[in-house]
Parts: sequence; structure tokens; C-alpha cells
Amino acid sequence: MSGTAMKVLQLFIALSLLIVLHEFGHFFFARLFKTRVEKFYLFFDFLFPFSGLLNFSLFKKTKGDTEYGIGWFPLGGYVKIAGMVDESMDKDQMALPPQPWEYRSKKAYQRLFIMLGGIIVNVLVAILIYMAVFSIYGEEYLPVANARYGVMVDSTAKSMGLHNGDKIISVDGKPVQRFERIVSSLILDEGKSIQVERDGQRIDLPVKEGIVHSIITGPKGTFITPRMPVVVDEVVKGNTADAMGMKAGDSIIAINGMPAGFIDQYDSVVKALAGQPITISLIREGKLTQINGTLPETSKLGFMRNVDPSRYFSFEMIKYSPAQAIGKGFTYTFEKFGDYMQNFKLLFTSKEIKVNESMGGIISFGKIFPAEFDMQKFLMLTAFVSIILAFMNLLPIPGLDGGYVIFLLWEMITGRQVSEKVMERATSIGLVLLLSLMVYANGLDIFRLFRH
Repeated sequence: MSGTAMKVLQLFIALSLLIVLHEFGHFFFARLFKTRVEKFYLFFDFLFPFSGLLNFSLFKKTKGDTEYGIGWFPLGGYVKIAGMVDESMDKDQMALPPQPWEYRSKKAYQRLFIMLGGIIVNVLVAILIYMAVFSIYGEEYLPVANARYGVMVDSTAKSMGLHNGDKIISVDGKPVQRFERIVSSLILDEGKSIQVERDGQRIDLPVKEGIVHSIITGPKGTFITPRMPVVVDEVVKGNTADAMGMKAGDSIIAINGMPAGFIDQYDSVVKALAGQPITISLIREGKLTQINGTLPETSKLGFMRNVDPSRYFSFEMIKYSPAQAIGKGFTYTFEKFGDYMQNFKLLFTSKEIKVNESMGGIISFGKIFPAEFDMQKFLMLTAFVSIILAFMNLLPIPGLDGGYVIFLLWEMITGRQVSEKVMERATSIGLVLLLSLMVYANGLDIFRLFRH
């Protein structure tokens, strides 16, 4: 299976599972308060948001009062709750007198729980997945202090004054314990400066205007990475490296007397020496050795580098007991929820983050999954997508759960129920808005594909 197909499959499984569980949350609370649920669908059995167009299902089965099915329009899903203004826009039902089993006949707090049910379940799913992951796999991370060779930087990092080999000390004077949190501290916490150690000196580097924008729009994961030495993992037979006598395990330290012990140094040196005779100094089985040859014009010697970080750095591994994993599941979920909320807020408040560059649709979602299946990564990403679904559904937009919640809170505070006509109009506007956002976000994805 190709890498793209694997990404698509993982996305489909994760979203389908989370959509079903989200709708089950509404279903559960509706049944708890003896409210009839007429439909429970994965995907839509109509052309969303036009409930009267192209009405058909790929599969359906009626059990009790509920029709369970899979729709043909593969975005989202829904439960049709009797006596409620929703995606189905069933005005005929709403024109009849309220019945005791209908949503509109229930108390305000019961309707509030029914509307929040999907969000509650999405948050609980994230918590449970994180609990399981931390209990089974533990938590591994690279402490900043253990990146002993410092960092390797890209052009954006260089433009703000960072050098290859700098050792990160803190962001805005606050120590960062985990290496992967350095960049998120700059973006989410809107860091203004980075403190580094260079040649034994502490240097304060301001985060210039435009840096965060360049990090977000540039190649992912290249701003700073742990600096790694050049160690031969495999020599390709018949290539220059093989002819020179290079062997797996060799550690390169210099080429023609120029330092080439780290990946950034090596890449720079071989680019400058393309087509020239070279002498490579390397460490083999603890001894200094030299090998000679001519570097091809392509600057490629024909060996694979060992880029496994665990070979060079001491990672911190935290093991959790089942009881500890429960606590970690809760705290990690709300930490990620807070991060996503801050990320969303920055779309509208930050000069560095542009909506048209940061927003994406289904293709962007798919890209977050790895090209090769890894159960731990799949579970962690599924939990994170569950958090995203919870947050997005909480937005106060009519047609989303959050829109209904706003109307219900108004009713609970004022004692006055919003009229069904107002609900219908607001829901219609909200659904059109949601469709517009979907078209815009997915259009951005398509534009980026053609642009690249």
C-alpha cells in the first residue's frame, strides 16, 4: 500500500470512528431523557446542507424507533432527534403540536446535555485514548539539555541569528524542558526571544517580525532540529563510498581538513568540493582512519547516514502505572485542548498567522497521519482529532452544537425560549456558513496541491 493510501485509510478510520462516537453522545443523552431519535447516520444521506436533495443511503436498518445508516455524502454525520430544528430541517414535524417524547418538550438542562453530548464524548474519547497510550507505551521525549551537539538550523532560524551548534537554553527567559516544545513556545506562547549558549557565551536573540510566519509556511520540522554527527549506516555497493573503502559504522570527522563531522558541515563541504579529489578523515572502531577518492559532480558518495536520534541522544522515558496514566490522560487532554484553542485564537489576533495559510480541509487532515502505520502514532493523532472535533463543535455557530448551546443558555438565563422560526432561520444561515467554510478550506487544500 502506498504512503498516500495509508494516510487516507488512517484518516477514514479515525474520522468515521470519531463521528460515530460524537453522534452517540447526542444519542445517549437523548435516550437518557426519553427523547426519540429517528435517525443515526454516519455521513449524510442528502447533499449537505440541502436536506431535500439527493436523499439516499448506502446502508440503513431500522431498529425500534431509530433508523441506523450510512449516508453517501462522506462528511460528518448526524442524529435526527424528534422535535428539534437540525440539519434535516423537518418543518412538517415542527408544525405539529409538541409530543412528550420530543426534544422541544424536554427541560432546558436536559436539552443542554443532549446538545453537549457529542462534545462530552469526544473529550472522553481523547482522555481514554491518552490513558491507554501512556499506560502501554509510556512517554518518551528529548530533554533540551540532552541535545548535546546543539541544534541544526534552517534559513529562517539563521535569519534571526541562530547558528548551527547553538544550545537552546530558554524562550523569553523561561527554560524549556522538552525539545519539541521550543517551536510551539515561539508560536503558541508568542515568544519574543530565545536564549542560547554559543562557544561558552549566553546570547539573547530576539524573534524578529516575520519569523513565526516563515516557520508556519516553510517546510515542517526544519526550523531547528537536534544536530547529529555523520555516521555511516549502509554503503551502497558499486558507488564511490564503496570504492574508497568506507564501511558501516564509520564516523566522518573531516574532508580535506575541513570539519565535516555534523550533517550541516558535511553537506556544506561536499557541495563545495564537487568533482574534486578528497581525503576523508573518519573514526573506525575507535581509531582515526583516512580514505581517498574523487567526489562525484553530484556530491553524492553513495552511503546512507544513520539518522536515528536514539543513537546519539539520551531520551527520557516516563513509565506510568494504570493509576498515573488516568491522571496523565486528563491533564494531557486539556493541555492539547488549550494548545488548539490558543492556535485558533492566533488565527484572528496574530500578525504572523494568516487564515488562508493555516486553514485546511480534508487533505490537510490526512497529511498529519504518517505514511507508514504505527499504532502509537495513530492513537495519539486520533485522540488529537477528537479534541479538534470537540472544539470545533463548541464554536457558537448555528448548525453546530455550540450554536444550539448559546440559544439554550439564553433560555436558561432569561427564562424565554427562542422561537422555532428564529431557530430555523439561524440554523439555515449557519448551515450555509458551514458549507461555505468547508468549500473554502478544501479549496485552499486543492490550490496548494496545484501550487506545489
